[in-house]
Amino acid sequence: MENRSQLPLILGAFFAIYVIWGSTYLLNKIAVAQLAPFMLAGVRFLIAGILIFSIALAMGKSLGITKRQFYNVTLAGFLFLSFGNGTVVWALKYVDSNFAALEISAQPLVILLMMWLLQGKKIQPMSLVGVALGILGIYLLINQNTVVQQEHSLLGILMIFSAMLAWGYGSLFVGKADLPSNYFVNTGYQMITGGVILCFMSFAFGEKWLPLQYWQADTSWAMVLLIVFGSIVAFTSFNYLLKVVSPEKVATNTYVNPIVAMFLGWYFLDESISAQSITAAVILLTGVYFINSKKKIAGLRRFRR
Repeated sequence: MENRSQLPLILGAFFAIYVIWGSTYLLNKIAVAQLAPFMLAGVRFLIAGILIFSIALAMGKSLGITKRQFYNVTLAGFLFLSFGNGTVVWALKYVDSNFAALEISAQPLVILLMMWLLQGKKIQPMSLVGVALGILGIYLLINQNTVVQQEHSLLGILMIFSAMLAWGYGSLFVGKADLPSNYFVNTGYQMITGGVILCFMSFAFGEKWLPLQYWQADTSWAMVLLIVFGSIVAFTSFNYLLKVVSPEKVATNTYVNPIVAMFLGWYFLDESISAQSITAAVILLTGVYFINSKKKIAGLRRFRR
């Protein structure tokens, strides 16, 4: 599936899903320090969706959609973006970005268990090892004084886990749902509907919308990077890689994103990295490796960031 002419694009795409997606935890942490979480996520996805629609139109793609497809993209947008991403951005007010990335790295474990509970899928012995390691890793990650003593940290942990459940169910839903065949159109609708719902959530929770002229420079740059690179470039790179390389290679971002997030959080935000966190990361990511080893869920993370 690969050839030499594609190699520069492939390397660039891997850089995008490794480093750019890994950096979104840092960028969201920076932006949410000044902006309300649901407002932040809503504006990000609305603008990204409009830009994606513009790209699709420039490519000559039709934005036509059936009523059933519109219902499905709206539900997917809510599960992945409104509740999923919005809740994580909200939780970043109370937990470090590197901690959030490590907790979210257990997403393949959540999806595997949901496939077992909701679809009756048999869990293979190799995956059972991964489940055991994943549970141990999560326990070690959460059971730290530096984590539990932070104000509202437990609430943040639980909200991230609820977002993971939404992502997991959304991943199973889109696998069978009737959605627009073009990825740009599909993603654009999900981002716009998810963004609109996030804006309504922001108003419902009484969030204060800070006018653009009052944004700090760091906040503005974080938002631009999240929109252009996190929502458009990295997502496009992910879907490109799924077409030109094997799925298990694409799934390696599962292991790299938390490492990138941990380093960036430590370097830019002085977030601490304890020995127990490192041990938990090794155990947790090893468990994810065992779960992913049979190519079960290589493509189910694409809407998370």
